[in-house]
Amino acid sequence: MSFRMPKKSPPKVAKSRARDIGIPFHGEPGPLNAITDVASVEVGHTTIIRGDDKLIVGRGPVRTGVTAVLPRGKRDAAPVFAGYFSLNGNGEMTGTAWVEESGLLTTPIMITNTHSVGVVRDAVIAWQVRERMMRQPWSLPVVAETYDGVLNDIDGFHVTAKHAWAALASARGGRVAEGCVGGGTGMIGYGWKGGIGTSSRRLDRKSGGYTVGVLVQLNCGRPRELTIAGVPIGDELRPGHDPFSTQELGSIIIVAATDAPLMPHQLKRIARRLTMGLARTGSVSGNGSGDLFIAFSTANHATARRSDVETVKMLRNSRIDPLFTAAVEATEEAIINALVAATTMVGINGNRIEAIPHARLIQILHKFGR
Repeated sequence: MSFRMPKKSPPKVAKSRARDIGIPFHGEPGPLNAITDVASVEVGHTTIIRGDDKLIVGRGPVRTGVTAVLPRGKRDAAPVFAGYFSLNGNGEMTGTAWVEESGLLTTPIMITNTHSVGVVRDAVIAWQVRERMMRQPWSLPVVAETYDGVLNDIDGFHVTAKHAWAALASARGGRVAEGCVGGGTGMIGYGWKGGIGTSSRRLDRKSGGYTVGVLVQLNCGRPRELTIAGVPIGDELRPGHDPFSTQELGSIIIVAATDAPLMPHQLKRIARRLTMGLARTGSVSGNGSGDLFIAFSTANHATARRSDVETVKMLRNSRIDPLFTAAVEATEEAIINALVAATTMVGINGNRIEAIPHARLIQILHKFGR
């Protein structure tokens, strides 16, 4: 569901993805090349685009939203094993103290802007109560953020509980909208328009046939750092307006899902490997960046009958390397998908963030033999 001004049409979600324009990647993606290639995972967005011109706090312009990731969909409240990792903690992902302590993720994962974490967190609890999705008397929702104040009236608190509920209600399997949608609406990546991106990798039968899916909210990196398919794009191509030219002020949230039977300590190992996919795109995770990652497994579904002893399966550590590779590759591609899918956006005070130019990008890749 979208909440938009009637006067002008907002930027449309681009249909292009990195592979569509010829960018090469390693690994075999799943059928959708998205986090929803992991069975039962659902993703929903609420996009809020309203107003133009000068910033009037509380009125706009508004360029923000909410993204929801539901590990088992809207109708299954069973927890999943999960692991959390902070590469640089200048950001927020609520609920992770309990993820670390228990090894369990018991709520949807929500992503929004920095100043809307509280309202989204409270909205998730209300949604769980209403939908009877709570398995204990209290809830500790996982809500993450990145800063969209270059384009959005972030101090106007335009995200409401209804927007969070709409993102949850719209969550589906299948194709995932990317670019300027949901929590990624007002985000910037490497000086270019950023936002939501996703990708997946499917292991061969010899490696277990498992799937790893990744979703990112890209809002990090300086233009000179950008690397695509091993090519130093940032040395060749710079945006006209660079809000982060001297200091890293953005962030990135990365969510990884898999159907491999992994325990929490193994999922934390997966979450750490997401940093390597980020590094492939050039980021150095600066002081001002909140780079927070969570990984979960949909395997080991809890039985309906409560028992004092649970029987679970665990992949041997000696067999985990292909999953590490898949997580790194899917993260790299999800980040580039966010850039390729995004469209140019004008926000507060006429601030304009350009979409990365596809034709010029491909020319540079050809120049370097890629």
